[in-house]
Amino acid sequence: MEQFRTQIFAVIHQIPHGTVTTYGQIAKMAGYPGYARHVGKALSDLPKGSTLPWHRVINGKGEISLTGERFSVQRAKLLEEGVVFTASGKVSLRTYGWQV
Repeated sequence: MEQFRTQIFAVIHQIPHGTVTTYGQIAKMAGYPGYARHVGKALSDLPKGSTLPWHRVINGKGEISLTGERFSVQRAKLLEEGVVFTASGKVSLRTYGWQV
């Protein structure tokens, strides 16, 4: 499990400012295709104040999966980086998706 987290975090660390990627893409890039939910779980265990750009990871629909205050924090961080949301709350993966 620790090797999984290390690889997942190494990929997330590389996501450029002003871009997003999906849980599934992170899992695939780290060598764990099909483990998108595990990426979300690993991120939920990050210590408060972590510098990992966790906020740049969204779901495959282009939406923030978090709720409540965590949703608001993630949205605010993405807006600060210039990521634009549609009226329905989605991010265009075509426009803002991390092109590896």
